[in-house]
Amino acid sequence: MTDSSKAFIKGATILAVTGLVARFIGALFRIVLAAILGDEGIGLYMYAYPVYSTLLVISTAGIPVALSKLMAEKIALNDFREALRIFKVAFFLLTLTGLAITLVLLLGAELFADYIVKDMQAVLPLMAIAPAIFFVTVMASLRGFFQGQQNMLPTASSQLLEQLVRVGFSIILVILLLPVGLEYAAAGATSGAAAGGLGGLVFLSIFYLRSRKKLFRQAEKQESHNPDNTYRIIASIFRLAIPVTIGGLVIPLISLIDLAVVPRQLQAAGFDLETSRALYGQLTGMAGPIVYFPNVIALALSISLVPAISEAYALQDRRLIQSRAAIAIKLTVLFSLPSAIGLFLLAEPITLLLYNNAAAGYSLAYMSWSVIPLCLYVTTTGLLQGLGRPITPALNMVYGGIVKTLFAWFLTAIPELNVGGAALASVIGIGVAAALNLYHVNRYTGWRANLRELLLFPGAAAIVMAIFVYMVYRFMIVYGEPFLSAGRLNVAATLLAIIVGMLIYTVVLLMSGGLNRDEVSMLPVVGSRLASFTKRFGLLKGPEQE
Repeated sequence: MTDSSKAFIKGATILAVTGLVARFIGALFRIVLAAILGDEGIGLYMYAYPVYSTLLVISTAGIPVALSKLMAEKIALNDFREALRIFKVAFFLLTLTGLAITLVLLLGAELFADYIVKDMQAVLPLMAIAPAIFFVTVMASLRGFFQGQQNMLPTASSQLLEQLVRVGFSIILVILLLPVGLEYAAAGATSGAAAGGLGGLVFLSIFYLRSRKKLFRQAEKQESHNPDNTYRIIASIFRLAIPVTIGGLVIPLISLIDLAVVPRQLQAAGFDLETSRALYGQLTGMAGPIVYFPNVIALALSISLVPAISEAYALQDRRLIQSRAAIAIKLTVLFSLPSAIGLFLLAEPITLLLYNNAAAGYSLAYMSWSVIPLCLYVTTTGLLQGLGRPITPALNMVYGGIVKTLFAWFLTAIPELNVGGAALASVIGIGVAAALNLYHVNRYTGWRANLRELLLFPGAAAIVMAIFVYMVYRFMIVYGEPFLSAGRLNVAATLLAIIVGMLIYTVVLLMSGGLNRDEVSMLPVVGSRLASFTKRFGLLKGPEQE
């Protein structure tokens, strides 16, 4: 395993761990916020986020992805001066678009509240969140600068800091402003996004000022330089950025289509309006967020893959491209397969634990199987973007969205399936998008699926894990009943089953040769020690063991 490949995996791991911690903090924040604001206040708070998220996608316009790719290519060719020029152009573009979109939302908050949200009490929350667009957009350029050098630590650190500042600032303002009025408290909550964005931007700016010297020195030592025309640089950025933006807008659009299709077809299946609304809420508001949680790891891989593949592509190193593609896809299968099976087996206990709603387990059981194709789609999207083909995954998701919509229309209307049909349609639609992405990865890189590594080893480990998860949960429920209340018993049984499942899966995977010493040692901080420990006890098998 080369040093650059190890650096790529370590960067992805750092991003994944930080992303999981940030999401956990965000989940706790929503619980606290719901307790303080109540249903109506949360409604006002959530009014601002769809508008904010859509405008943020437009504001960044995929430029950070383009920046990390183009910089990685130039650095791989030792053209440090051009890498810096690309950063400066991208920084200017993002600063300009961030400021423009912020002003659009700030000055047009009343129009957005009136014509889109249909509630004038959303004006203050919208205005309060508007500055976040500018801060996050500028911050995205600095993240692209570091990602282009395959340095993921600044991005990970800023994500965690941004989340901590956002949560702390929001809770303090909500408590202070609640006596003034609910809409003011909701505005205080949304302003946390701006505070978090500013905190992350300040942190990254300091990090940039301290670390840029190395790249500047390399640029000064560079003997020859053939600079591109500025307009050509801008054209190159947007040629990559616009398809990424389109891809970023596809999933929100599919969600809007779901909103039009699923409740209507539930009523066609014979459910009344209130029941249809409740079932739709269980699918999108409860099962959906749980299913997207493992996607944090795939997203981290995707972010790391763009510059890593771009570097190999610039060097025309086909073997390195294939190697990195194989590692990324293997890791994606290794964590997404047990995640899907675990969510399926513990669907009802998990929704009972998180939402005190056992009925939502029905939706989660179906939706759980979308974890595998969703994670594969995200990872392979990073691969294809690194190869300079960002429009391909966007189009593939469009095709998947069409398939999903068609299946949702027919399956949701079946009374026996109802909302489970909509969940199954998601699995099929995302599966189509993932399969198309894998086909194109094979076509453009020559990567071939190793069924032994991708199915046999993780499949065997997942089956053993599933048996233990079921047995541990049932044992706890049967024998723990005299000692704990029903709610606490479910919490204890669910958490213990998850912990045991993770340990069993890891041990079986190591013993079967599903992971080798090189792959284990790539983990940051603990990798080398874990590899030595597992080898000492005979747990680490595989062809690369010495």
